[in-house]
Amino acid sequence: MTYSDVIRLRLKNLCNEKNISINKLATLSGITQSTVDNIMKGKTKNPKLKTLHKLATGLDMTVSELLDFPEMNNTIFEDE
Repeated sequence: MTYSDVIRLRLKNLCNEKNISINKLATLSGITQSTVDNIMKGKTKNPKLKTLHKLATGLDMTVSELLDFPEMNNTIFEDE
């Protein structure tokens, strides 16, 4: 599993939990739809901290909360 894989998984799961679409996440985060699409399609391999901060804010959480989940903490990442 790669870093971008776990970020995509986390965002998808959080959107499902909060019952919002990926499009709505882009709006709530103040990020362009294309940026979020690139993350979700795996085109963006290493999202910038600024982008993760905006996504976390859109999900009403901190960056620490966004990145604190088992797959992130327990995975040995492959090179991308």
